[in-house]
Amino acid sequence: MKTFVDQIGREVSIKSETPTIVSLVPSQTELLIDLGLEDQLEGVTKFCVHPEGLKQEKEIVGGTKKVHFDKIRALNPGIILCNKEENTKIMVEALEKEYPVHVSDITTLASALALIKQYGAIFQKEKEALVIINKIVQEQTDFKAFVQHVPYKNVLYFIWKNPWMIAGPSTFITTLLEENNFKNCYNGTERYPVVDLATSNNYQNVDLILLSSEPFPFNDAHKEELQQIFPTATILLVDGEYFSWYGSRLQYAFNYFRFLQESIKQSLKQL
Repeated sequence: MKTFVDQIGREVSIKSETPTIVSLVPSQTELLIDLGLEDQLEGVTKFCVHPEGLKQEKEIVGGTKKVHFDKIRALNPGIILCNKEENTKIMVEALEKEYPVHVSDITTLASALALIKQYGAIFQKEKEALVIINKIVQEQTDFKAFVQHVPYKNVLYFIWKNPWMIAGPSTFITTLLEENNFKNCYNGTERYPVVDLATSNNYQNVDLILLSSEPFPFNDAHKEELQQIFPTATILLVDGEYFSWYGSRLQYAFNYFRFLQESIKQSLKQL
């Protein structure tokens, strides 16, 4: 039996050297595949869309907030992988009564890299994990050199509508905004605050508004709506997976951020 301490300080013990896995977090599911663990992965959520076609091959046990316990029991997994933010405390407490449950807690790049390293240790994929970690670190280093002369921009990153919600402090999204030389305009303490657009004067210093593709699918109509409220801001639709998915997707995030920086530059030229 092996025992590990997860990212919220809980001891997790697994009996098998090659435990079967249920993953309840899409970005962690993608990481498992890239670590070469597809054969051990048996259950996923309906939101585990990467890699394409995976959901047709694995048992879908529910979503990230609500699962079908009967489907999980039928799989009898050796370990269940969760996340503090994406899954609920009630769900974790119920699952851990029957199975080993590992909970990640990702708000920084360091914590994301630590998770990759720990998965490598748990599932005996240390070499594969190191390859991914080294690629992410190199991409981050190269991007830092690329972006160092880019002027800081005051940003709002919208994640939801009805009500309008943005990413706040102590979130992985804000960590990646900061990697781009973006300063989050929100100066409160809520991690995902509701924004009252009727009092948008509180955000008149915003230079850039980013509308994420997930969890709410923003489109051009929402851009136009917000442009009326923030007439001087540049507003762009962005791929939310590169701002909120940790794990192996980070290998490609910084290349996307280069593209985004070029898009911002082009938008400013057109003003």
